Amino acid sequence: MTIAQTQQYYSPEEYLELEVNSEERHEYIDGQIIPMTGGTPNHNKLAGNLYASILFALKRQPYEVYYTDQRLWIPNRRIHTYPDVMIVNTPLEYQEGRRDTLMNPVFIAEVLSKSTKSYDRDEKFAAYRTIPSFQEYVLIDQYKMHVEQYFKTENNKWIFSEYEDGDVMLSLASVSFQITLADIYDKVDFNAEEE
Repeated sequence: MTIAQTQQYYSPEEYLELEVNSEERHEYIDGQIIPMTGGTPNHNKLAGNLYASILFALKRQPYEVYYTDQRLWIPNRRIHTYPDVMIVNTPLEYQEGRRDTLMNPVFIAEVLSKSTKSYDRDEKFAAYRTIPSFQEYVLIDQYKMHVEQYFKTENNKWIFSEYEDGDVMLSLASVSFQITLADIYDKVDFNAEEE
């Protein structure tokens, strides 16, 4: 005889109360709280390289740039998440009643891991597309030099591009910014991921 496991569902308010007091980060997906695993050194280098370059390039422009610890609320899907890199228009739009949760990114980048790559490409991208301000999505592979770029041209239409050469320039369409793949992948050790 098996005993049925009951899944506990949390309201967004309950999640936020738990999350603010937690030492670890968790995503919230429509009632479920999911622990976020720690990133690898390559994951951190990739997100950090992109973040630092964008942050420097967008100085004195009407954008804020965030890296891994900034919470995003996607109300249409009831999701709280922490994008790896996020560019947000100013003025910032906060979740109602909060000053620590944003809602208006124009650009999001995610570094793909083996456990999250399908989710990042499919369900998470579909959730991001429900955000009215969201215009561009970049996925960075941490196991080989490969970047996917999606840019919104009009409602329900997105252009897809992919890059695999270190000399290729990734040009964002949502903001004025360019970076070579070699600079994104600076100091990334692909052999370390295989060990």
